[in-house]
Amino acid sequence: MEYNVHTLPNGIRLLHVPSEFSISHACIIINAGSRDEKEDQSGLAHFIEHMVFKRTEKRSTNQILNRLESVGADLNAYTTKEYTCIHASFLNPYLDRTLELFNDIVFHSTFPEEEIDKEKGVILDEITSYQDQPEEAIYDDFEDLVFAGHTLGRNILGTAESVESLTQQDVKQFIAENYHTDKMVIAVIGNYSLQNLIKIGSKYYAEIPENLYQAKRLSPVKQEKFTIESKKSITQSHTVLGMQSYSLHHPFKTGLLLLNNHFGGTGMSSVLNLQIREKHGIAYTIESNFSPLTDTGIFTLYFGTDKEKADKALSLIFKEMKKLREHPLTELQLQKAKNKFIGQIALGEENRIGLIISMAKSLIEYDKIDDLDTVFKKINAVTPTEIAQIAEETFDERNLSSLTFYPLL
Repeated sequence: MEYNVHTLPNGIRLLHVPSEFSISHACIIINAGSRDEKEDQSGLAHFIEHMVFKRTEKRSTNQILNRLESVGADLNAYTTKEYTCIHASFLNPYLDRTLELFNDIVFHSTFPEEEIDKEKGVILDEITSYQDQPEEAIYDDFEDLVFAGHTLGRNILGTAESVESLTQQDVKQFIAENYHTDKMVIAVIGNYSLQNLIKIGSKYYAEIPENLYQAKRLSPVKQEKFTIESKKSITQSHTVLGMQSYSLHHPFKTGLLLLNNHFGGTGMSSVLNLQIREKHGIAYTIESNFSPLTDTGIFTLYFGTDKEKADKALSLIFKEMKKLREHPLTELQLQKAKNKFIGQIALGEENRIGLIISMAKSLIEYDKIDDLDTVFKKINAVTPTEIAQIAEETFDERNLSSLTFYPLL
């Protein structure tokens, strides 16, 4: 896909992706997330993501929320372990309005004390909501164990205690220390010329004071394998298996993305779905995930089932893992897995807001964006030998930790 990048004097990059559609999508990606919080500030990055919508130097909360919604646009945001993202979808004539609003809420929010106090209540409700969903809570608890003692293990939302203790000074200090101009990308996909985007982007972002990144993230250490069971007030058992895995820059990253998609990724034809759900009728939800991060990654496998079926489900999963270790995919099987994965990626480009966000993150992580042909070449370059080694390293039950929530009764 065609794209252009223009770097402002302060390091902020403008990513331009031309499109002939009447709907445009834009985002501002900031390479700051929950892993960048201090020891006693769990949940701060996510808290800031909420607070930027509350009040700026010239707008009230209502004015912020209505600035785009009044013209039918959609404005939203999210926080991850490593990123904060604000994004919008809008009709083409409203690019200037959108980028001006991004500027206002990211760089001119005032974080009034009364709004901080109100938003704490909202996030405390959000934390409670997640705790009431064991299929969500178990992932957070598992990551806390896999990355024990490291900020990557923390729940992005924080805890009730940590959120209650956050202050206006915490908010301002985190932004000053982590919102680095050379780790920000303003990305737009729409029917505009590069010159138009540079003109509007420069108007709102060229005068932002330079705040360059100084490497300070610490990599997590590998943890000993654990097997933990916990009783909860739930009706089903829930289990997560997993381990620390490859980073964004590891040579096996593409191979594990491919193998994970074949084994337990999206689609009803994954190995786990066919064997555990369709053949044996044990689990309604069973899936595996691989999430590569800057300097590490995590592989997880989740299933939920009746308590009395949990051991059988686990036995069947280990059986399928053993098959992949002892009988690696043939060239034909691997090609089928590649065709499936490539097709899913190609279809994913239809989600244009997801596409522009992904491209912006790639620019931050790699200082480049691979086009689809390059992505497909990397997938097609994965060999059966590589897949066999990845399976040996990732699908060995002796290396996999587990966390299970069992019903009290």
